[in-house]
Amino acid sequence: QVRLVESGGDSVQTGGSLRLSCAASGKLVNSYSRGWFRQAPGKERKGVAVVDADGNSDYAEYAKGRFSISRDNSDNTKNALYLNMTDLKPEDPGEYFCAASSRNIAAWMIIHRPDAYVYWGQGTQVTVSS
Repeated sequence: QVRLVESGGDSVQTGGSLRLSCAASGKLVNSYSRGWFRQAPGKERKGVAVVDADGNSDYAEYAKGRFSISRDNSDNTKNALYLNMTDLKPEDPGEYFCAASSRNIAAWMIIHRPDAYVYWGQGTQVTVSS
């Protein structure tokens, strides 16, 4: 079983930066693809960034050049996944969710496929004010 716990959500001003973290339990999680999704109120959940177990990443168009996803498998107690967000815009707010598949799938194949993920965190809230 895999458990995901996000942290780092906050309220920032337009143009600001945030770093989201996702700690994962479960000894096989390092072999899974992992991603970040976001959901605005009343909207569907959408992919932000994904990194597969081989270290390949993919991003939604709006995230390219501003957001960066990384994973740190060096600490087995955390199996951390990060999302560094810069130049935050008024359209970026929402609940940000960490997710993991149950196997390694190429990042480009599942950036827009929330149904490909089996495990989800509870979310962390990001607010951007002008």
